[in-house]
Amino acid sequence: MNIQRNILLNPGPATTTDTVKMAQIVPDICPREREFGALMRELGTDLLKVVHADPADWATVLFCGSGTICMDACVSSLVPADGKLLIVNNGAYSARAVAMARAYSVPHIDLTFPVDGLPDLAAVEQTLNENPDISAVYTTHQETGTGILNPVREIGTLAHEHGAIMIADTISTYAMIPFSADEMNIDVCMSSAQKGIQGMTGLSYVLAKKSVLAAAKAYPVRSYYTNLIMQYEGFEQTGEMRFTPPVQTVYAARRALAEYFAEGETKKWARHTRTIDAIHAGLARLSLTEVIPREIQSGLVVAVAYPSADFDFTRVHDYCYERGYTIYPGKMQSASTFRLCALGAIDEADIQGFFRVFEEALNA
Repeated sequence: MNIQRNILLNPGPATTTDTVKMAQIVPDICPREREFGALMRELGTDLLKVVHADPADWATVLFCGSGTICMDACVSSLVPADGKLLIVNNGAYSARAVAMARAYSVPHIDLTFPVDGLPDLAAVEQTLNENPDISAVYTTHQETGTGILNPVREIGTLAHEHGAIMIADTISTYAMIPFSADEMNIDVCMSSAQKGIQGMTGLSYVLAKKSVLAAAKAYPVRSYYTNLIMQYEGFEQTGEMRFTPPVQTVYAARRALAEYFAEGETKKWARHTRTIDAIHAGLARLSLTEVIPREIQSGLVVAVAYPSADFDFTRVHDYCYERGYTIYPGKMQSASTFRLCALGAIDEADIQGFFRVFEEALNA
């Protein structure tokens, strides 16, 4: 089968290999069969390997949905009745966690920082000192709206020093930036199949220490569909998801993970780095401005300022899209930007091809 290859420079879903696409073509199977349950259990163990987590101490909880469902599950499930959630907020995705906390009436502190800079660790520490009832700290590893890479390891150290758990939204860094969850002082992290592992949309996962899940059994039930403990215990007891899983997406995720391990995290990150460097080089050649200082970027997402006041994003997007390249609008209220992202099954040659088309679009 000849499948058109599109280069997606949005922050997910990502460009996938044809072999991952074709992995969805399988015989029909009821997801309540033991065979499928065994596949999901194996998948969960492999997902832990990506962040070097020991399955004796960690568990994977699978959900049907986008990465936001994992955020929802963590915010609603991991704060005790007498506790408080500290959200270190410097962007649109941490702000989404704040909105969830409000929706579920979870006691929380929204510690807000400018979206174009790093959180102030001294302010984080002061907030923890002043609020001994903080039981969990939440932040986003990479703020996907800007590309800022937050100091999760340091925030996690502060959380642990004050007896709180560390919840990290690693949706847009998992399986791309190599890290060990334990070494990063993370107790709970998350991602979705259409991002780092280069799978398909519809499957997401929370990776959590079993001790955290055990403690959370006593916490208030604020959600039914996204309750993290119900989802975890349901699978442990039955070998099935509580609700219908995205069957074909699970098969694609299994194939994507096999390709991840075959490439290896070091070589995969080297490929992403080549892609990142090509994005920086292309922007510099066209004298376009990156709005976030390079030293605090992850590189996986680059926020680019509009080149002029009359820049027509839709026209440029459509010109590129018609030629197989997708660019993405910005998510900064303080600036007019668009984003170029380095995730997915792409390499520097794809970026070089994109900039040829992008330059044509600018001059068209």
